[in-house]
Amino acid sequence: MEISPEDPITTCLSPSVYDMICKLGFEVREDRDIDSIVTKSGEVCWKTITDCVIDTESAQGLDYQGSVRLLGPVCEAVHVHFSSLTRRQFEVQYAPWLRWTSSPELFPEIFDALGSLQSPAVSLSLMKLTACLERALGDVRGRPRTVLTAVSERKFNPHSGPQVFLLVGKECPFLLRDLLASAELAGVFGRPVMSVLTVFVGSPRGLNLRNVLWHGFASPWEVPPKYCSMMVLLTAGLGQLLEAYLQRTACTMARRPLLTLTDSEDLAVFPEVTHEVLSVLEEVMKRSTFVLRIMLPYWEVALIKFKSHRFADCAMLLLTQLETGLRNVFATVNKCPRRLLTAESTALYTTFDEILAKHLNDGEINQLPPFLGEPAMEFLWDFLNHQEGPRVRDHLSHGEVNLPEFPKGVTGQLLAFSVVLLLRFADGELASVFKERAAIQPLVVLAQGYSARFHPVALARKQVLSCEKSIRLWPLLPLPEEAAQEAARLEGDHETNACNSLMTKVARGLCQYLPEDPCVLSGLDDLPIERWPRLLPGLCSIRVPTLFCPRAVLEVLSVLRSISRCCARVSLQVAASLELRRQQWEARTLRSRQRRNFLRMLSSVKLLSPVLSLVLLLIALELVNIHAVRGKSAHGYQQYLKFLRAVLQWAENLAACTSPDRNQWGEVPGLTRAALLRVWAFTEKQQMLLHSARSAE
Repeated sequence: MEISPEDPITTCLSPSVYDMICKLGFEVREDRDIDSIVTKSGEVCWKTITDCVIDTESAQGLDYQGSVRLLGPVCEAVHVHFSSLTRRQFEVQYAPWLRWTSSPELFPEIFDALGSLQSPAVSLSLMKLTACLERALGDVRGRPRTVLTAVSERKFNPHSGPQVFLLVGKECPFLLRDLLASAELAGVFGRPVMSVLTVFVGSPRGLNLRNVLWHGFASPWEVPPKYCSMMVLLTAGLGQLLEAYLQRTACTMARRPLLTLTDSEDLAVFPEVTHEVLSVLEEVMKRSTFVLRIMLPYWEVALIKFKSHRFADCAMLLLTQLETGLRNVFATVNKCPRRLLTAESTALYTTFDEILAKHLNDGEINQLPPFLGEPAMEFLWDFLNHQEGPRVRDHLSHGEVNLPEFPKGVTGQLLAFSVVLLLRFADGELASVFKERAAIQPLVVLAQGYSARFHPVALARKQVLSCEKSIRLWPLLPLPEEAAQEAARLEGDHETNACNSLMTKVARGLCQYLPEDPCVLSGLDDLPIERWPRLLPGLCSIRVPTLFCPRAVLEVLSVLRSISRCCARVSLQVAASLELRRQQWEARTLRSRQRRNFLRMLSSVKLLSPVLSLVLLLIALELVNIHAVRGKSAHGYQQYLKFLRAVLQWAENLAACTSPDRNQWGEVPGLTRAALLRVWAFTEKQQMLLHSARSAE
């Protein structure tokens, strides 16, 4: 499908934002003396800069337009100054003052980009600079676990290697504008300096360079390079102010470590990107209406960065342009063309949060999700939104990622997804030709069949299967024949027999509600204990809708995951205890009491294996029917949660009893019998989700 606006899009900036970024800073024609801005030794003259930031006539806030006008000539002088330096001169004069950031190695690259006169490179540099600056300022402001340490003998040496820095605040704000407004940073750098930063990156009423770039609003030619030069100088100046503060207070604190993203099996959706895939993307991005013509240079640079193994750079550009393209589709399918443009300070930007939401701001249904389809939406939610997913854009834009170690695989997944997405908006005949190519066919198939991997439903299923695999390893542990014989003589007690009987009843009840799905074994009148685990892979492969789950569903998922987590802990503890005690038995190092406890453990293990498998089966069935929770009354929902929490309490008690420090295996049968009685009673009342789903059919 093509998204073709009536008029070619020449900018994604609203008129006032365009004027702010592209015009106001050029209105004052004045040559500023660079020596009044920065000394020969690289010392930033902050007063010259802060004097350009003025208040409104009513003194109710900053005059952003007036400040940008006055700052324009200063930025121009700084840009000309940097243009006159060699890279070596820049590094000698400024690099020492940039080491307070988390990624000082970025700045020589940014200097090179400024000299290249390539607009996309300047935009990318500003994106990386603002992310790095945000992270560094967050390090200075601090986190809850910070303890201030005074070391009077230690001074800040800008010419030494990376330092540890002061953390003076409480929890670091998520938004940059809130960070810049914090009293803690004003105490370190001064409020006038924070006002300068607010004009450049901290408010939608100012230049707002961070947001217009990271959300894909600014085309390569719309961000003047002089603002990038000025941000480099400001960052160096902040390093100088921080030195003075550290010398005055004699305080240091450790810097937060950067996050290292890694390739994982869960992230490996598409096969590795080949040269043929890249060549298809290079061709289709020129002919797909998903790509705005003014943004095409970003796509071209993204491919160059991937080929040169700059995977973080490629991912940054792809993410911003996916947001730009999806915003265009969002504005078209929802018939709100104005949402394509940068919002004013009085309105919200149309970002991924709004684009991927279920509802529009006015409460109407967002038409983008049904237009894109569940697989594409789930991919985007997986990579961008789910809290336990990679959240690639958040981590990159907030400067949390170790850029040199950004994994190729993550960028490759974004590239492969982009190919499929762009083909959807290409001419039908062209798209058909490309989709038939051997390298593209599997990408299309995988994209069409994608299901969530980082939604709580998917994570719960992964836990279930992992725990089942762990339990299967128990019988593989060789046990001493003498111990096994003595343990067998302990079996057959009243509690264990009662548990076995209850398990059979519960399983027989659950068996009636197995879904009629080819992935699940069917036609079972009775379900032998040894066959329970065989049902789990099939049950966990049944597709369950995950988009826009209501709070009640997420709350139930949280409890189910806690139960399976406890079961996994029990399984690991059992395996570890069996191996340890087996070795001690064979070495004859167990005392009499320990030998009896080991025999009780062997007897309990024969009970635990089927009961844990039964609980996993119950969880898997509830996951298949998870959306039936919506049909429960308020009272029924609370009763169901109460039941699940009782099962969770049993699992927690079981984990405690089987832990190495307690080793109370004799309590396992009693605890388990009480739990099974509760499960049996609840299933008899037909109050579980599998019952609700069947009755709703």
